[in-house]
Amino acid sequence: MAEKQMRLDKFLSEAVNLTRKEAKVVLNKGKVSVNGELCKSGDRKVTTEDEILLDGKRLGGIEEFLYLMLHKPAGVVSATEDNKDKTVLDLVREQEAECESSLEEVEELWKFSIGKKELFPVGRLDKDTEGLLILTNDGELAHQLLSPKRHVDKIYFAKLSGIVPDDAIERFENGIQVGKEYRAMPAKLEVLSSKEEEKSSEVQITLREGKFHQVKRMCHEIGCEVTYLKRLSMGSLKLDKNLPLGKCRKLTMEEVQKLKEDIK
Repeated sequence: MAEKQMRLDKFLSEAVNLTRKEAKVVLNKGKVSVNGELCKSGDRKVTTEDEILLDGKRLGGIEEFLYLMLHKPAGVVSATEDNKDKTVLDLVREQEAECESSLEEVEELWKFSIGKKELFPVGRLDKDTEGLLILTNDGELAHQLLSPKRHVDKIYFAKLSGIVPDDAIERFENGIQVGKEYRAMPAKLEVLSSKEEEKSSEVQITLREGKFHQVKRMCHEIGCEVTYLKRLSMGSLKLDKNLPLGKCRKLTMEEVQKLKEDIK
């Protein structure tokens, strides 16, 4: 199958996040070559097989989909825009700008160009919840990862006020009733520690669904309240321990492939 052709100015716009006007400027200044020939015409048809250089540096092909891992901090909302609070997409754009302006060599997984890609979070984490959040423009993968029918586990670490009762693990396994609204799917509750004197506990919870405030509401049903919550993993993807709070990086090809295998 022949490679899809596109205008050179459009390629520049999507490959390095230039506006059409900016692309025209760099072309007129003679900064772009195609297959070894200087090119000043934005009308030129190119494909990803062409060798396209900007200021002597070869441009990679345009990525149709972008997959990012964000270490979400508390205080940021899982949305693409919000009139009041900072969003996870604001964090992504801030890092993109930092990488573009940095004079230092930036590791490949930290460099990305959103361009006109409409990124969105896969599911949501509450404003006060930290941890792993995937952002992508791959709607099909996002839908499959969030579908309870696909049995993609999501693991959370939580600190609780209160001591976990003896029957809580069994209640979680059987699908705990949450208020009068619904019975949760079977989940796994692991008690990591309990401090009788402080009336506090630390637990790890594995879910296959993600309803509104679900972890908090399930814990409330066993007489405990969540004081801290962090998502550690989603399917095969685990939060990178070296990823600072509030920062994101591209997923590796292997991580994306494993996520796709999770939903098969």
